Order: sequence, then C-alpha cells, then structure tokens
Amino acid sequence: MAEPVSAEPGPRSRQPTLADLAREAGTSASTASRALSGRGYVSPDARTKLLEVAERLGYVPNLSARTLKQRTSRVVGVVVSDLGNQFYARLAAGIESTLREAGYQMMLLGDNSERGEELAGARTFVAVRAPGVIMTPVSGDAAALLAAQGIAVVEVDRQLARTTCDAVVIDNERGARDATAHLLGLGHRRVGLLVVDTDWTSDAGRVEGYRNAHAHAGVPIDERLVVKVPVHAPDAEERIERLFAYEAPTAIFAANNLLAEQAWRVLRKRGHRLPSTFSLVGFDDVPWMEMVDPAITVVSQPTVELGRCAARLLLERIADPGASPRVECLQPSLIVRGSTAPPPD
Repeated sequence: MAEPVSAEPGPRSRQPTLADLAREAGTSASTASRALSGRGYVSPDARTKLLEVAERLGYVPNLSARTLKQRTSRVVGVVVSDLGNQFYARLAAGIESTLREAGYQMMLLGDNSERGEELAGARTFVAVRAPGVIMTPVSGDAAALLAAQGIAVVEVDRQLARTTCDAVVIDNERGARDATAHLLGLGHRRVGLLVVDTDWTSDAGRVEGYRNAHAHAGVPIDERLVVKVPVHAPDAEERIERLFAYEAPTAIFAANNLLAEQAWRVLRKRGHRLPSTFSLVGFDDVPWMEMVDPAITVVSQPTVELGRCAARLLLERIADPGASPRVECLQPSLIVRGSTAPPPD
C-alpha cells in the first residue's frame, strides 16, 4: 500500500489580517492595533511579540480601511511640473525628508505643466483622502478643487492662489536682477534674456529683475533681445539660434536651467568660447553647470530647503486649518564662475 503523500503548504491565499495577527500572538485585536500604530499603551513584552509575529506573517496594515475609518490618511500629495528636471527632483527630496520625519509618506505625480493633468492629480488625492497637497501650480483650478474638499494646499516655487493657500517662493526678481547686473557690470550692453513664456510669478519675477537691473544701470533694453519661449516649445534651440544670428548679444541670461543648457549647446555649435567670445549666466544650479569647462555662472536656489519649508508649512496647516495663509520667500545667491567676463573688444 502506497504511503500517503504529504502536501507542502502552498502559497498563502490571502493577506494576513489584524485578527490573524492578534490570534497568533494571543492578544486582542485592539492591543495589536495599538502596538502597530504606536498610539496607546501596550506592554513592552506584548509589543515585542506582536511585532515579531507581524514580521513572520508578513502582515501589512490595510491603509484603505484605516483611511475610511479616520476620514484621512498619512499620505501627502505632491504635484510637480516636470519629473525629469533636476530642480523638481531636489525639491521633492526636501519635501519627502521633512514629511518622513513627521511620520507621513509622499505620493509624487507629474503634471507636465498641463492644467488637465494637474486637475487629474488633484482628484487622485481627493480619492485617497490625502490630508494635504504641495504643488508647483499650473493654474488655480486644482488648488480650488482641493480647498473645496477641505484639503490643505501649499504652493511652492510659484504662487497663483494668492489669498487662499500657503506658499513658499524664491525671490526671483532679486536673483534675476543680480545676474543681469553682474553682466552689465562687466561692460555688456547687449544682454539677451531667455525666459519661459508664462504669467507665473517665477517667470514674471525674473523678467522684472532683468528690466530693473537695466534701469538701475541706465542701459536701455532692446526688446528684440528678450526671447520668451513657450512651455514645451519643440523649436527652443532654433529660437535661440535666431537671437544669436540676428540680434548680436554679447551675453545671455537664461532664466531656468533647461534654457541655460539649450543656450550652452547653441553656443558650442556656433563655435563660441566661454567667456572669451561670449558670456552666459543661468538660473538654478544643477550638476552639469559645474562639470563643464568653464563652469557656468548661476543664480543658485536653496531648492532642498524650498521643499522642506513647503512641507513644514503644510504640516502646520494640517494641524491648524483655521490659520491665516502664509507666504515665505527664500533668497537665491549669485555664484560667479568661469562663463562670464567683459565682452570682447
């Protein structure tokens, strides 16, 4: 007679529940809940045993059930314009580190600077009952949708909803003024400006700083030197080429890191040598600017601190929803490197 074949236990057909965990550890479900959440008293021995059993069983808390019960979650939403841009990566790093220290997690989405995608992201955060959202706003619609649902909002990098939510921004006007004044002080009188064509406070502030520096130096602006490039313009480099070919600037102030990179590529293609035949200043210090030779003079933003500050403001708003909206303005700094010099004779 054949021996019976003993079946090996197969894969677990379902995820272990809190009740399974409590039964295995010999405690009540409420004790297990307090031990895992860290809220409420549990004896040290019971907590140790419950944590050991949870690890052995592979227990994962049911966050959906907890969210439904508590009407909120510990997941904060973050929406940025461009996940491929190093500026937004460092901004998100600052946000995440501060949220993690406070026991929150971050859900990061990119909206590609599109209003519709930003609204879709806002609806996602409403659906998961996020207590708050940090965004680099494209329009005021997403912030209005979130506020109507009682969700705290902090705008970062630029400010659109000026009276309804908190914001953390950079002094863009000062940064652009310092960059342009540096070039004018070296003797340049035909300083081109490359800037994104939006009415966002970030871009508008950089245009204003460029104009103020010229006014202070008594140098008239040739409007043909101001090139406003649409968001996602496929012909950005061609527009920069036309500026060099027809308007003969001796220096360029590129008002974000992507435009600075595109200008640098066009300069190389045209055979310019920085800074002997041309000068270049960028805005937002990203790694490539220090790696090229010569390194690029740049307006440096405290980007990680910008994210940290936005996260702190959001946590304060979650704790005190009735407080008046606050705006914090951080200061950039000009770092002079090898890409700028007096214009050629």
